[in-house]
Amino acid sequence: MRILALESSTTSAKAMFYDTDSKETRVRTMAYGRMYEDEVLHNPETVYEKTIEAGRTVLAGEQADVVSLCSAWHSVCLFHRDMTPATPLYPWSYTGASGLCQKLRKDERYTKRYYHTTGCMVNATYPFFKLLLLKEQGYRLEDYYIMGQGSYNTFRLTGERVVTQCMVSGSGLLDVHRRTYASDLLREAEIPEESLSELVGYERICSLSEDGAKALGLKKGIPVIPANSDGGLNQVGVGALAKGVLTFSVGTSGAIRLTTQKALIPEKPSTWCYLSPKAYLSGAAVAGCCNCLDWLREKVGNGISYSDLESGVEDTIDTPVFLPFVFGERCPGWEDEREGGFYGLRAHHGVKEMYRAVQEGILFNIYHCYQMLTEVNEEPTKIKLSGGILNSPSWVQMCADIFDREMEVDEVAQGSLMGAVVLAMDLMGLIKAEEFSVEPSQVIRPKPEHVGSYREKFQRYLRYYYLEQQK
Repeated sequence: MRILALESSTTSAKAMFYDTDSKETRVRTMAYGRMYEDEVLHNPETVYEKTIEAGRTVLAGEQADVVSLCSAWHSVCLFHRDMTPATPLYPWSYTGASGLCQKLRKDERYTKRYYHTTGCMVNATYPFFKLLLLKEQGYRLEDYYIMGQGSYNTFRLTGERVVTQCMVSGSGLLDVHRRTYASDLLREAEIPEESLSELVGYERICSLSEDGAKALGLKKGIPVIPANSDGGLNQVGVGALAKGVLTFSVGTSGAIRLTTQKALIPEKPSTWCYLSPKAYLSGAAVAGCCNCLDWLREKVGNGISYSDLESGVEDTIDTPVFLPFVFGERCPGWEDEREGGFYGLRAHHGVKEMYRAVQEGILFNIYHCYQMLTEVNEEPTKIKLSGGILNSPSWVQMCADIFDREMEVDEVAQGSLMGAVVLAMDLMGLIKAEEFSVEPSQVIRPKPEHVGSYREKFQRYLRYYYLEQQK
């Protein structure tokens, strides 16, 4: 069986062609480029077209037997009834609703009820609050269809306006316990369910429409698996549906996730609870990772190369503390308006020391989340590391030292795309996704001589973190 997996991620379109007989695998990635003056905003049609282009390129004229879709969590757009966009598509990184959320968080009863219903915090990341902002701006939500990029891609390829529970769980619109739309919240916000897509489980299979077939150069009527989330499918694609396997991705943003069989939501808001296609996910996400490194390189380093920034730097280097919230905060504090920056910066600190501090601060933020995650869950039995961090061996070693845990690196370079492939094989009856596993190609072990110094640095980080929180 030949499977085409298509993914619309935050900054690029991705496609994978996988032959289950020969195990041939091809991958293609295409950057979106800038679509609006506000570079955070997306045009859903442009993203769809880039995703289709990546798919046609990776197919190289060959046919596929099934198409499996993937998209980033937390996006939303209003569409006219003819399915043309009425607004830009607002991805997770759009924080325009931060002021609105700041006001709502003052109501502790509302915040707690919302969190324990949806598994999501009152935070501008989530489409629910982006919709409230659009309503404040004068949009009558009942006049539009409400969709994210994944459900839009599904519609363009199949003609069906459906959305998976997995995708909606990251929108703040789902009752995560009942796996239905949170009707009370929708009613209070005056969001009619008729404006939302039909909610379906991961097992729903659609058919490639005539327009979809023409776009991809495939046969009409072949199975299409509606979009599931990149985070949820990554859990599938790296063999992390088993208990105790933590996936740890450090890309533009960062996330840690554990598979659970029930919804785990702590009393005090900290971690989130979503759905993967096959189970629940208990996790945490941070807004600032490789985007912070890009920020430093461009704004402070005047475009200096990453190889130059990393050359000649030792693990014992004296660094300032960096709070990686220049793009706001998601976990653990969920403060959209939180600011980042350097603390303890001295005259002898140059751009390389600052770069190292940014790397440390990113990992300290995630380790802070990890401590809270393991209060809700048991300690993981293994940790699988992925993302742009793998381009820096010294950063990977720092990660193992800070967490004082072994980090497994898999041969699967595109975990979410592979997850879409594995889900397709599961639904086509070839394998069981729960039994899929991936052997690590590399294991990075912590260096005992570094662990102690990073523990001390982490305590410095926490002091500045909580000092800023008190302001």
